[in-house]
Amino acid sequence: MSKVCVFFANGFEEIEALTVVDILRRADIDVDMVSISEEKKVTGSHRITVEMDCTFNEVDFDKTDMIVLPGGMPGTTNLEAFEPLMKQVDAFYENGKYIAAICAAPSIFAHRGMLAHKAACVNPGFESHLECADLKKEPVVVTDRIITSRAMGTAIPFALAILEQFTGKEEACSMKEKILF
Repeated sequence: MSKVCVFFANGFEEIEALTVVDILRRADIDVDMVSISEEKKVTGSHRITVEMDCTFNEVDFDKTDMIVLPGGMPGTTNLEAFEPLMKQVDAFYENGKYIAAICAAPSIFAHRGMLAHKAACVNPGFESHLECADLKKEPVVVTDRIITSRAMGTAIPFALAILEQFTGKEEACSMKEKILF
């Protein structure tokens, strides 16, 4: 069974993070909501507090197939400032494992040199951070094992693109029909 970890920092964008968790769990993908702090309760950018499944130190990265980074402010900067997570992002990238980010969070991949000369997208307010990338305006861009998406309004296509990587196009299309998207 595939395993996905969605990482939460205070200031995360609630819809971007929870839409991924919801859609993947509907498809029986094993998803953990992971706090980067020792606190299991994390508060989003719109003051919605969510209880996590585990903390960063409890994650078995050898059994994790994908890292997902939601956007939001200051959630994105908090994720990027957490060096243990950045080491795992680097390791996943270097080992050809899936990484995904939405809204402002693709800027993290760009800052780490992962998007150089690759198609990617980001929140319009963060396009200057992706100068090295082949910037696209699509809602979601999948390049190799990197998935990027633009903003809260693209959370469902982002989650479906992640789902497709693990279950195939047919299952992702079936889910799209089930949720009337």
